[in-house]
Amino acid sequence: DVSDVKRPREISKYIIGDRGTDSFALHEHKAFTFSISKNLLIIPVRLAEIDESEYPGDVPSSAFGETVWQGAYVFKLTLDGGFELKGRITHHEDDPDPGIWTWYYYSSPYEVKRSLYIEDGIYTVSGKMIKINSMDTLEELKKIEL
Repeated sequence: DVSDVKRPREISKYIIGDRGTDSFALHEHKAFTFSISKNLLIIPVRLAEIDESEYPGDVPSSAFGETVWQGAYVFKLTLDGGFELKGRITHHEDDPDPGIWTWYYYSSPYEVKRSLYIEDGIYTVSGKMIKINSMDTLEELKKIEL
């Protein structure tokens, strides 16, 4: 809430993944999509999770998670409800070699880097594909291989 610019306050948050989770939006402001009129926020995410069974006792604070998923998180965003995850969209189910990306090396051509919307369609873009999903249900409507 930035209605008082001298005293901004957090009214909602959504935590995604463990240490090692990343997003192109952290480095490139054009990587996320936001529409106040559609209450829509789309963020590309490389999700990393720590396998706690690999650490006897406590997980060290320096531990990085393994990449387990990459794509776009789609949120409904309102002042009353805050961040509400509608779902996720990925291109990796079409990747012939999804094992080439890890937390330190991610260069799959199916990595979702951008998103946009046209009317009621959400378009996600990777190096190999453009996918169109329904804005309401996130059901896949069409995909175009590049």
